[in-house]
Amino acid sequence: MSAETLAANLAPASAFTIGGILIDPPVVLAPMAEVTNGAYRRLVKRTGNPGLLVTELISTMAIHHKSARTISMFDITPDQHPVSVQIFGSDPEIMAEAARLAEAQGADIIDINMGCWVPKVCKTGGGAAMMKDEATACRVVEAIAEAVQLPVTVKTRAGWDYGQFATAGFAKRLVSAGAQAIALHARYAVQGHSGDADWSLIARVKAAVNCPVIGNGDIKTPEDALRMLAETGCDGVMVGRAAMGNPWVVRDIAAVLSGKPVPAPPSLPERGRMAIEHVTDLAAQIGEVVAVKSLRAQLPLYVRGYPGASFLRDRIVQALKISEVEQLFALHLEYAESYLARNRSGSTEAEPGINPF
Repeated sequence: MSAETLAANLAPASAFTIGGILIDPPVVLAPMAEVTNGAYRRLVKRTGNPGLLVTELISTMAIHHKSARTISMFDITPDQHPVSVQIFGSDPEIMAEAARLAEAQGADIIDINMGCWVPKVCKTGGGAAMMKDEATACRVVEAIAEAVQLPVTVKTRAGWDYGQFATAGFAKRLVSAGAQAIALHARYAVQGHSGDADWSLIARVKAAVNCPVIGNGDIKTPEDALRMLAETGCDGVMVGRAAMGNPWVVRDIAAVLSGKPVPAPPSLPERGRMAIEHVTDLAAQIGEVVAVKSLRAQLPLYVRGYPGASFLRDRIVQALKISEVEQLFALHLEYAESYLARNRSGSTEAEPGINPF
């Protein structure tokens, strides 16, 4: 069923508030390590206009030790609001200290990561490991809520392991401790990103708590967002991996949830321009070579599915300068448009198995 058909049978999704912060439209860009830096948040805000942006997960221990690189990850500019800063760790005092700094840096919301499953986060006792120690998790929420004047939220998973659905009861305790919203990635920590998200778990959490619940997991299209809202009763949707190299999916979801038609898809030249805009903004913050290297895997996603995209991906891993990235995208555009023109003219020629670059 198309997004238009689903939307015709559903009322536009309502905006909601988290501690007085308006989330409109009810679409949240998920926190993603090495993805949702300031440059990408600004880009998504301009292109997709989500109701809330969230930073990369930020280590509170690194903040405690005054890591300049970590502190630079805040990068909150006026064009990003409202923006939530997500922090991880397990020591209540150090978490509170980091929350105060985030408040001073311009955060609108403090989000606590209780869902990241990667070993380097969990071995600190933070991330999804906090689900194994609910008492400490609640003390962390209480400490942060007392330390700042901002709303405090929690992003978590359904539980640590299959069959151990702990989030409904856990969410109640977190709300009692001071959390003002819960975001649930509807997979267990041991799943990582494998398997399918079980949206029924989001419905169970929504039924258990009297605060906004944001659903996360397998939101790839406007149709997915509409179905999640209808099936779970959640207040908003969180878009993660589908937005990598594709900020337009956030725009499309925001439009449909606001009762508007899906906008026209971006042209191939527009996709290339957006990739260059992304790396150029990031370079202004962290330097050209570091920015290009850090985005080598992400930039080809802007033209994913187009002829020659794999060739671009193979070549971009050698790029060190923005000028080289620009040249590669220009060559890709020339090749892809030529191939598509031949295809439109009725040619049955397959895409050549040679590198067009």
